[in-house]
Formats: sequence, C-alpha cells, structure tokens
Amino acid sequence: MNDVHAEKGRLLTPGEVALMFRVDPKTVTRWAAAGRISSIRTPGGHRRFRESEIRALLDGGRSTASTEQIPAQPQSDRTHASV
Repeated sequence: MNDVHAEKGRLLTPGEVALMFRVDPKTVTRWAAAGRISSIRTPGGHRRFRESEIRALLDGGRSTASTEQIPAQPQSDRTHASV
C-alpha cells in the first residue's frame, strides 16, 4: 500500500486544502462538487485531494480562492427581491 501511496503522491483532506487556500473546508468541498478542483473519494465516501494538484493551483491559479469568496450575483438579487 505504501508503494501505491508513493506513486500517487500525498492526499490531503478538505481541511488541509482549506488551510492552504485560507478558506472554509466547505468551500473546498463546493469547489470539488462544481468541478473546479479534482478530488478522489475514499471507500468511506470522504473527499481527498492530490497535494501535487493543489500546489500547482496555488502556484499558478491564486484567483480560484479569491473569486469563490465573492457571492454570486443571483443570490444577492433574490435577497433584495424579497425585501
């Protein structure tokens, strides 16, 4: 099993990825569900992320974390429409 782990690289939890991007772990899960970052499911159904892919995103795509924190326009429109 260690050989497989070494070949594939280290896997990170949503919490570890969240610390790297300085976002909430739920945000990381939403990114994965939306296809913005790839994830692997464990046999128990938990998400894991390849460290090499996450580091590549951090090195070349810092805008991913900053754009997710801004609420989408349709959500704010619904809030104002109900006032």
